[in-house]
Amino acid sequence: MKNKFTRTLGALALAALLLPAVSSCVGDLDQTPEFDAVPDVVYRDPAQVKQVLARLYATLAVSGQQGPAGQPDITGIDEGFSNYLRQYWMAQELPTDEAIIAWNDGNLPDYNKLTWNANNNFVRAMYDRIFYQISLCNEFIRQTTEDRMSERGLSDGDKATIRVYRAEARFLRALSYWHAIDMFGNVPFADETAAVGGSLPQQKSRAEVFTFIETELKAIEGDLLPPRAEYARADKGACWTLLTKLYLNAQVYTGTPRYNEAVFYANEVLTKGGYSLAPAYRNLFRTDNNRAAARNEIIFPVTSDGRNTKTYGGMTFLVHAPVGGALDAFAADSFGIAGGWGGVRAKSTLVDKFDGGATSSDRRAMFFTTGQSRDISDIFTFSQGYLMTKYRNISSTGVPGTDAKVNGGEGNFIDTDFPMFRLADVELMYVEAVLRGGTGGSNTQALTYLNDIRRRAGATQFAALPTGSQGLQTVLDERARELYWEGHRRTDLIRYGLFTSGNYVWPFKGGTAVGQGVAARFNLFPIPTTDLVANPNLQQNDPGY
Repeated sequence: MKNKFTRTLGALALAALLLPAVSSCVGDLDQTPEFDAVPDVVYRDPAQVKQVLARLYATLAVSGQQGPAGQPDITGIDEGFSNYLRQYWMAQELPTDEAIIAWNDGNLPDYNKLTWNANNNFVRAMYDRIFYQISLCNEFIRQTTEDRMSERGLSDGDKATIRVYRAEARFLRALSYWHAIDMFGNVPFADETAAVGGSLPQQKSRAEVFTFIETELKAIEGDLLPPRAEYARADKGACWTLLTKLYLNAQVYTGTPRYNEAVFYANEVLTKGGYSLAPAYRNLFRTDNNRAAARNEIIFPVTSDGRNTKTYGGMTFLVHAPVGGALDAFAADSFGIAGGWGGVRAKSTLVDKFDGGATSSDRRAMFFTTGQSRDISDIFTFSQGYLMTKYRNISSTGVPGTDAKVNGGEGNFIDTDFPMFRLADVELMYVEAVLRGGTGGSNTQALTYLNDIRRRAGATQFAALPTGSQGLQTVLDERARELYWEGHRRTDLIRYGLFTSGNYVWPFKGGTAVGQGVAARFNLFPIPTTDLVANPNLQQNDPGY
């Protein structure tokens, strides 16, 4: 598998995994692909199996079968919006204190205001994306059982290779089921044992799916590659990181805290993974973050390639959408793109997390203020809200990406990988789990991790670890400074009891410019009406929806 999973996976691999575009997840969990190539031919050859596995990874980055548009995986929404990573980022960031978007497409403004309902087309797209990916993983896992491999006459060596691929597919399925319970709570469930074309999926509780994810990740750990064995593949480090996230949020998901386990698996990453913080924070978000020092920090990326993974979602969105206004003049030279889309800005609450605001000496404070006001009184006025320059389509040495016009490209598509999991996040999870009473760690080590992160940022070091409620608030604020716009914030705020609460508000929370508390049901997104109508086994996750 190459360092970057590309969109051009080979006609056979694509044919082996094509599913019809879906407009609802009903049946997606137990669909079988429409094969142009015979499964017994594809799954008899480890090289072709690897290509099919690459398509599972690619589904996080691309939006359809053609790229950048034309044959979408899911329907009912513009294909650019339908991309998994773009949908995940919007759901995790736009309803929070970190980001706001100026566009008025469909029900998108509801994300800014936390006013969505079960008919919101963006909520539905996220839901459909999750279960489309699960259905693909289920089929791959179904085709790679020990019995199937024996029936196809595979050698012991080939079986061993495919077991690793199968473990990776199970990780990707667990990742999507984690997204499902984090966002939607009680969800429809099916695994590879479900009869294809059989009955509609049953709904399982959040706690039941939590146990499934936990059991799966522990079961596959021994089959996955060692940490950092091959860039962009789900390895033991990715598995340990997802377990850390699962346990850190266990009280939200199951009602039972699991901080001891969160510390344990964070320690697995921190002591066995061989990862190290990149010396320069900004280089984590450049085109060469798959190489050199930045690569040493990234545990699990969603990869991009400006020539081979063309999409209007993913990193294309994250680089283009914050560029506009006076910043557009720098689009080609500083961002490696032909022009910005004028959509996403930072909320003042994020700016204020940095000492000195937009002029902070903290190296993570990447704000562009020329022509932009700090405060936002109108969601749709792009000049309101500072711009963020975190993601760029240039290398750490200033070389534009492969699709930049200077390189003969379109100036649209991005080479920068998205760091879904990285070391600094795990270090901060360790600190938080220790502060919440998790055993197996220490305040001394927690302080070291916290100060290592702040040292890189050029921020003041702590002489002692803040404890109690002050310590937890310190960690939450540090997570905002370190991990902003990386898709963590909604989950963090819910874990702290602040996402819907009136105790902490931000611009346009609850639909008002100054912000206000909202109903507790908004801690979960609703199961889309389309699926409730189509699958009588499902019940809405909150009567308020």
